[in-house]
Amino acid sequence: MKEQWLYWQDGTHDPYFNMAVDEILLANSALLEGKVLVRVYRWDRPSVSFGSSQICPQELADKYTLVRRPTGGGVVYHDVDLTYTVVVPPGHSILQLDRMESYKVFHEALLIKMTEDGVAAVLEDHGTDHVDRATMQCFVSPSRFDLVAPSGSKYAGAAQRRTRMGILHQGSILLEAAGGSWDKLHAELLESLKIKFNVEYQDWQPPQELIAEAARLGVEKYSTEKWNINHEF
Repeated sequence: MKEQWLYWQDGTHDPYFNMAVDEILLANSALLEGKVLVRVYRWDRPSVSFGSSQICPQELADKYTLVRRPTGGGVVYHDVDLTYTVVVPPGHSILQLDRMESYKVFHEALLIKMTEDGVAAVLEDHGTDHVDRATMQCFVSPSRFDLVAPSGSKYAGAAQRRTRMGILHQGSILLEAAGGSWDKLHAELLESLKIKFNVEYQDWQPPQELIAEAARLGVEKYSTEKWNINHEF
């Protein structure tokens, strides 16, 4: 019997809402009733997100809207990628994996369709040596278990946050992995997860009060210099 996962085909939003809603989803994982949630969404402008412990890359502010993520990792450009979120609620078997294995398993899933479609991608074994973790750029400095081309250039990366409410997994895949087509990559992402985890999807929509809470958090936290530059919250 296939496991049931929830799927939210979200729309296009500003960078601050996009990060705020993921924080709210993790904090309210009880709403998922034990099911894993996959959210796919877009950005309404060229944006750069950076990890929760990183230095804000203010030199990019002329061309991109900058936002600090609630997860780790480095700098990610959101103008030629597909972004997705997976929320794993407490009690799910994925939580039994350690931090690196829970990261690896999602990229193993993505590799299924990439390989099938003839994309020469592999799991990065070691990651780049001697990377300054405060300033790292995710698609310049692959980490262990990222998806990379044989040349070492990166196709897909992610970052996670673990709390007592579960796992927040935020992923980014270059459109190049699907010939530049967002729609094709979207379909391949869902199919890859479906095959890897032997699941079926149920369409899901968050309650309006959750959306309102995320909108408020986007304005009051994620759009502020206090969070993005000073890392205070």
